[in-house]
Amino acid sequence: QGLKPLAPTDYPHLIFGTSKPAPGLSAADPFLGKNKVPDLQKVFQRSDGLPVHLKLGYPDRLLYRTTMALTIGGTIYCLVALCIASQPKKQ
Repeated sequence: QGLKPLAPTDYPHLIFGTSKPAPGLSAADPFLGKNKVPDLQKVFQRSDGLPVHLKLGYPDRLLYRTTMALTIGGTIYCLVALCIASQPKKQ
């Protein structure tokens, strides 16, 4: 009997940890295409005074302004609704 190890000493093989190419692809075919990380690092690390959430141009500005408009509009709507709800009811 004695003491038994809590964890098994031999680990099963990884299911997805293979370096073989997918069926139908040769070993020379690229799996993911071009690495875009260095290009994006250049864009996001550029010191142009813009915050990071606006660095990609027009789509980022559109999303930012839409979010701000919805936030301000929702705040005004809530304040108006609270003001109306706090008025005494007339009989």
